[in-house]
Amino acid sequence: MTDQNRNVLVIGGGMSGLTAAVEAAEAGYDVFIVEKNSYLGGRVAQLNKYFPKLCPPNCGLEINFKRIKNNAQVTFYTLSEAEKISGQEGNFDVTIKINPRYINNKCTGCNKCAEVCPVERPDEFNFGMDNTKAAYIPHNQAFPFKYVIDDKYCKGPSCAKCVEACKYDAIHLDMKPETINIKVGSVILAAGWNLYDATKVDNLGFGKVQNVITNMMMERLASPNGPTNGKILRPSDGKEVKSIAFVQCAGSRDENHLPYCSYICCMASLKQATYIREQYPDSKVQIFYIDIRTPGRYEQFYWKVRDDENVVLTKGKVARITEDPETKDVIVEAEDIYGGSKLKARFDMVVLAAGMVPSTKGAKIPADISYTAEGFVVPSSLKKGIYAIGTLKSPVDVARSVQDATGAAIKSIQSMVRR
Repeated sequence: MTDQNRNVLVIGGGMSGLTAAVEAAEAGYDVFIVEKNSYLGGRVAQLNKYFPKLCPPNCGLEINFKRIKNNAQVTFYTLSEAEKISGQEGNFDVTIKINPRYINNKCTGCNKCAEVCPVERPDEFNFGMDNTKAAYIPHNQAFPFKYVIDDKYCKGPSCAKCVEACKYDAIHLDMKPETINIKVGSVILAAGWNLYDATKVDNLGFGKVQNVITNMMMERLASPNGPTNGKILRPSDGKEVKSIAFVQCAGSRDENHLPYCSYICCMASLKQATYIREQYPDSKVQIFYIDIRTPGRYEQFYWKVRDDENVVLTKGKVARITEDPETKDVIVEAEDIYGGSKLKARFDMVVLAAGMVPSTKGAKIPADISYTAEGFVVPSSLKKGIYAIGTLKSPVDVARSVQDATGAAIKSIQSMVRR
């Protein structure tokens, strides 16, 4: 086996991609990770807690980051994308585009560049709920812990205050995109997922009613490194949230939006109900659902939340969400199937359980791959030596993604050994 046959390409640096990468590397194979964001960790890095144990995800991420730092056989490229994949099992040619970070490896994370930067940008990591400077660190536990400059907002050489402030010669505003070519023996596709655009579900008020947010925005609000330092406050006025509604299947299981179940949404809302109940003991929670789906071992977590006397589960679809123009309270109109009536209730805030969309729905992987109408990869269409994992195939939670990634690492190694 040649050295190039022992190389593995992993597209995506989220939890599943990291898992596949470290497992292959620790088995003695050279691994290249290509990640579009400026940091590794993917969606998991944006979560407050996992279900059902309610432990912070940074524990698992930090372990994998340490395994990467200590293993010279892993090379990762952030702000990067695979532009072309050609060849066959054991001999793939890959073209990778690396977009400029404008900050090199001399960066110490001192924050001087952000302190002098005069321009602000919406913080994408926090889903636009706050701002950062154009020179910023993605989040306080980012890996790599290195600043990045957003060229969509940076004034460039006409400003250059960050260049003057940096004592380490780490900032170069003239950086250009680079293209590199590598050869690998196998490819693992772990490009992850995006949140469904809730503005498309126009009756639920997202984007029009100030205190209607998505489930991922709720994760950021509850996170200690989020826009409110973990205090759950409603966006319109910073008021503490004492009454909250969760609307399930916001776009999922709907032929006009996502015809499939997004799998994680029920558990995510149950988990987030515990965020509110723990932070505000006198708070009230109401969950509007079509069906509550808590497969396998998650059933006991459902029982725990269901039995909380301050949590009400209402089976029925939400027809409309509007806003009280004076108080900014959220008005929910819904059916109550078991009660045999329609109801109208007022809440401080509403959380939409927006669905999961594979990243390949909007950005196809540059290889000969077939997709379903919803954008999921069809595994049987993949060439030998190429493996799709996690949410590229169907909606799954973190635990199943990690299991799938470990299996793909083994298959990838077997693929190269066969050659």
